[in-house]
Amino acid sequence: MLTVLLSSPRVAPGLLTWQAWSALRAASRVLAGSAGHPQLPALTAAGVTPEIVELPADAAGQAAFLSAAVAAADGPVVWLPPGDSADAELLAGLSAAGIQVRVLHGAKEPPGAHLLDLVSIMDTLRVSCPWDKEQTHASLVRYLLEEAYEAVETVEDGDLASLREELGDVLLQVLFHARIAAERAAGDGGFTIDDVADTLAAKLIRRHPHVFGSTAVSSAADVNRNWEEIKKAERSQRSAAAGGGPPSVLDGVPFGQPALSLAAQLQRRAERAGMPAASFAAGDPPGDGDAGEIGEDLMRVVARAQAAGLDPELELRAAARRFAEQVRSWERSGG
Repeated sequence: MLTVLLSSPRVAPGLLTWQAWSALRAASRVLAGSAGHPQLPALTAAGVTPEIVELPADAAGQAAFLSAAVAAADGPVVWLPPGDSADAELLAGLSAAGIQVRVLHGAKEPPGAHLLDLVSIMDTLRVSCPWDKEQTHASLVRYLLEEAYEAVETVEDGDLASLREELGDVLLQVLFHARIAAERAAGDGGFTIDDVADTLAAKLIRRHPHVFGSTAVSSAADVNRNWEEIKKAERSQRSAAAGGGPPSVLDGVPFGQPALSLAAQLQRRAERAGMPAASFAAGDPPGDGDAGEIGEDLMRVVARAQAAGLDPELELRAAARRFAEQVRSWERSGG
């Protein structure tokens, strides 16, 4: 009997299932294909000492070697391949040789385990790639915006296959910024990707008391109201900690966002605070066209969209896409 025991390098050494440990302890021989196998220290510490063997490079040779090892053993044999997958050709060769084989996964990777690979790759790039070594938070801002917009475009196009890739590009920006920050001392604003994850996890739990606490809600509207109250309390706490003036409903609004998005967010914040309708409210007469009045006209358009429950940024993007299609249609018709 040969047990092919697979284990992921993303799972902590020794963190194996009960079935895996049972197979290891019952084996008359435990064979490992590499002296650098990540499970070796944990197995040795637990009293299981694998034999390091060098198998032939080809699957047929490997099957012959393992078949001979099983035939010469006094009991079950466990084989720890160097990778985290079983070679189909090798398994077929063992079966053809009459060897009873079972493939056992030593531990199931938790969701998100592959993110560890990205962290490691980013560390390597930051050290080894001339371009990556030169980047700063400021130099990467344009890419953060571009990648986000490219992801938005795939959603608008319904191209979900491309969305997978574009979200990866957005994730790269998060990993890159965190890696740069990790080079600074904590007192100098430094943080790691784990700090980013911890901060987000704490925020999600804090802002979902109806899921992680005892708060009762009956609708999505209740969730939104609770969310805004929690954010208001957080702004007050931050303001008090910073020793600044009284908190504002506008605290946290990013003024670097596109102008229409900024106008929409400012109006939403003002409305939630109970501010009376301002001069840009829907229904006000349009301006006469000078620079200042055009800005006021745009604010009125934003207010109209808000009143209609529409996102002015998305509406303008949709109109721009319609206009782009009109241009293309005109071009196809020969102009």
